[in-house]
Amino acid sequence: MTIYEMKDLKFPCLTGLALTASARLLDNDIFRRLLSGKILSDAGADSFRALKITEDPSPNPLRLIGIGPGQESRTLKLDLFQDGHGKDSTIPFFSAGDYVRAYREGTTDPVAVAEKILSLAGSCDDRGRSMNIFIAMDPEDLLAQAGESRKRYHEKRPLGFFDGVPVAVKDEFHQTPYPTTVGTAFWGDAPAREDATAVARLRARGALLVGKTNMHEIGINPNGLNVHYGAVRNPYNPDHETGGSSSGSAAAVACGLVPVSLGADGGGSIRIPAAFCGINGLKPTFGRVSEFGAAPLCWSVAHIGPLAACVEDLAMAYGAVAGPDPRDPNSLRQPTPDIWEWNRGDLEGVRLGIFDEWNDHGDPACSGACREMAEKLGARGAEILPIKIPELEAMRVAHAILIISEMAASMTDHGRKTGSMGAGVRMNLALGRTFSATDYVQAQRMRTRAIKIFQDLFFNVDAILTPASATTVPAMPRGWEKSGWSDLATAIKAMRYVFPGNLTGFPAVTCPAGYDRAGLPLGIQAMAAPWQEALLLRLAFNVEKVVERKKPGVFCSVL
Repeated sequence: MTIYEMKDLKFPCLTGLALTASARLLDNDIFRRLLSGKILSDAGADSFRALKITEDPSPNPLRLIGIGPGQESRTLKLDLFQDGHGKDSTIPFFSAGDYVRAYREGTTDPVAVAEKILSLAGSCDDRGRSMNIFIAMDPEDLLAQAGESRKRYHEKRPLGFFDGVPVAVKDEFHQTPYPTTVGTAFWGDAPAREDATAVARLRARGALLVGKTNMHEIGINPNGLNVHYGAVRNPYNPDHETGGSSSGSAAAVACGLVPVSLGADGGGSIRIPAAFCGINGLKPTFGRVSEFGAAPLCWSVAHIGPLAACVEDLAMAYGAVAGPDPRDPNSLRQPTPDIWEWNRGDLEGVRLGIFDEWNDHGDPACSGACREMAEKLGARGAEILPIKIPELEAMRVAHAILIISEMAASMTDHGRKTGSMGAGVRMNLALGRTFSATDYVQAQRMRTRAIKIFQDLFFNVDAILTPASATTVPAMPRGWEKSGWSDLATAIKAMRYVFPGNLTGFPAVTCPAGYDRAGLPLGIQAMAAPWQEALLLRLAFNVEKVVERKKPGVFCSVL
């Protein structure tokens, strides 16, 4: 048996009447039974069901990944980085440190910044077309936050690294005074009563929470489509996707409206849009960041994490939101968050694993960018080692069963309201309802096996380097405006390297890795053992030192 078994899957890209008709057929119980078998078989479900997997099931990753050693004595305080020493001067984006310095020097203040953002957010368009980045902004709330921050600076008592720094939040998290829509037309009919824990931790550090960002409806697909609020357009080319589902969070950073945003990742939903938009995205270890106040969509594969233009901001945002929370039991079993040596400018002693067959299975620009980056990281001291990863195809199907089944289950309480969802979303949910309890347990058993496979790999390497996606940034298909689109083949291709991090709960980061011939961003991914976020940040910092960064065509200069 060959060790690499993943194949390109072929599904039609549906828009317009074809998409609407397909969704209606799958909504019908009789037609769903007739049609779903062929679709799921083509997606690998029959082969997966035939596998003999004897491991005990793991309902989530925490049973096996362990808590690891604590690093309490090495944990760094965020205030040490208030002057932004870690940002590379060649990065054409404003960082959190740039905002803090401007406030300290008196060249601007948080109220002026808030007013500028409110002005730019409504005009940050492409040839009159909205970029569709935000679902909601509350000018009164934003200006009130900014006024409090300005007062703190005048009184020389800022709250820390993020005081007055604009931060955008995906509309998957509770944030007062907004309702949480999760990108739907029916969820969140009342304002949130309190912030999600991750949002509250940023607010406590003085962050200017500018609004709720657009997302793929319930986050069920890795693109930026939303039939209710518009597809989020890519700042590097507005006719192309942003990736998703944290699409608005990525675009808000890429177009310069904010230096940092908050996203969620159940199947690459932080890492794919970060890569497609030319920024950094971190998916921490499962349970590292509290899920309290996040919509319960896919509980065994979900992660909360930051997106940022520069690695310093990524590290500081991670440090702000990570750590235990009594209101999320999954967050209580973790070592102290550690960002020690995140900005060490070499990779001496770091062993990077490369699985060539996997990395080369994609668009040549994607695999080529990864090879070039491996050479550059080797020049900075990393040892590049060949590795093999068995059963990736089975892992892919297991992840798909888990996330789609859980999303379908999360929608059962909403009854007929789900009829207002986009046609592509309804199709995915209908397929999710066809999986059996046996399928779900088989997927949990595969999770147990996958964790053991990666644990064994990380005895011999410190991180695994891959492309961020197997596809370059896709163009949005014609005719999507009325009904949206469904392109399962491209979605699966986009997720080719990200799903193991969600299935196993291991941390991963995506970083910019240059641009393709069309000028669209390329990205790489590094995945590490549980609780090794500091190592991933160090890798990202070294990537930042050797990669060219360009400002997108649609850019809003706030400072």
